This record gives sequence, structure tokens and C-alpha cells, in this order.
Amino acid sequence: MQQHQIVSREQWIIARKALLAHEKELTQARERLAEERRGLPWVKVDKTYEFEGPNGIVSMGDLFKGRPQLIVQHVMFAPDWDAACKSCSFWADGFERMVPHLAARDTAMVAVSLAPSAKLEAFKKRMGWTFDWVSSGRNDFNRDYGVTFSPEEVATGKPMYNFGTTPIYGPELPGISVFYRDEAGAIFHTYSCFARGLDMMNAAYQYLDLTPLGRHEEGLPYPMDWVRLRDQYEPQPAKAACCHG
Repeated sequence: MQQHQIVSREQWIIARKALLAHEKELTQARERLAEERRGLPWVKVDKTYEFEGPNGIVSMGDLFKGRPQLIVQHVMFAPDWDAACKSCSFWADGFERMVPHLAARDTAMVAVSLAPSAKLEAFKKRMGWTFDWVSSGRNDFNRDYGVTFSPEEVATGKPMYNFGTTPIYGPELPGISVFYRDEAGAIFHTYSCFARGLDMMNAAYQYLDLTPLGRHEEGLPYPMDWVRLRDQYEPQPAKAACCHG
């Protein structure tokens, strides 16, 4: 941790207002970026995707629950894992109670993973989550939207993740995709983000960024090495499934 000046309250206000000017610049830039994001062209979803939910097979249209907008959180959970990726679970903890607020703005939210529905439901119960979670194990949804790769693709080490800008570091990777459904039932892909693009969706990280120590990840084997599944922060934590191990 860097050394800090100890100053009077009056001096602190002056420094804080100088930082506030930079924060306002960032806010304005973020608003411009959000407007650009909303202005992106759309791609019509021509494939028919079927997902496995706790009550059987559902279509992609069903995931909207009658609303025009759908946010998909691609949660890393391979069919042979017993738990979801701890890092993806970190994000999922954050959006768990957000679903009703999104619904109030005509937006549905669902998690999608490759693991079968029974595994998803068991882990969901363990974590105390209530959001919708469906399996894409019966379709190419994960591959089509850039979060699942074959062993051969991983072995190449080529930058195929995050729109071809980032090397693949595992067969399952995180992401968020957004879709729109018009009144005729046609579905369009409007946006996706990956890697550090997901950072803004993690409220815990945003809170940590307000603190003197920040994320405090320097010197770790990788930045999120400290993260555990929510029920594993007790003494003697068990090893969690993760994108790095």
C-alpha cells in the first residue's frame, strides 16, 4: 500500500473535489459509451435453440418470459464438474437479487451453462440462488456466442476469445450476451462482452475500488486467486471448480 499524506479536512476537500472532476469525466464518457452500445447493429438469431430447464425443454423465446429484452450470463459449468466456476459464481452472487428490478424495465435475465439441469439445480440450491438457470448442453449456443471451445482450439493458443483479441485459456470461458425479441417473435443478438468487459457487472469489485487497498490482488498467482465459492470462505475451504484449475 502506498504512503498517504495526512492532511486537514479542508485540504482533503480540495483534493477530493479535484478527483470528483475526473469522476464526472468518466461518468460522461460512460454515458456516451452506453449510447454507442445501444446504437450497435443487430444480428437476427436464425438457429432454433432448445435448453434444458428444471421443468423440461424450453425454447430461447421462452427465456424472455414475455419481455422484449434478455440478458444471458454465460456461467462456466462443464458437464463433468460438480460446481460452477468460483469466479462466475462471484458474479452470480451479485446479480441474484437483481432479477425483479430488471423485470420492472422489461428485461429478463437467465444463466446458461453446459452442465445438465440437475447439476445446475443442485448447485443453485447449495448457493441459495433463485434466478433462472438452464442447460445448453443439447445445442451450440455456447460455441455460437464465444464461450465454449474444443480441446483442439484450446491447444492452438490462438486469440479466439473476446472477438479474436484474447488467447483461449480454457474450454469454458465467461461472458454476457444480450438479445431482443420483437412483437412478431423474431430474436436478435444485440451485444456481448467478455474478459475485462465483464468487470463493470461485479458490484463487489466496484465497492473494493473505492477503498484504500482496492482489490488487493497484487502478488497473487492470478488476480482472482483469492475468490472462493460463497460457502467456502470458512476455515478449511474445499477446492472449487474454476477456470484456472
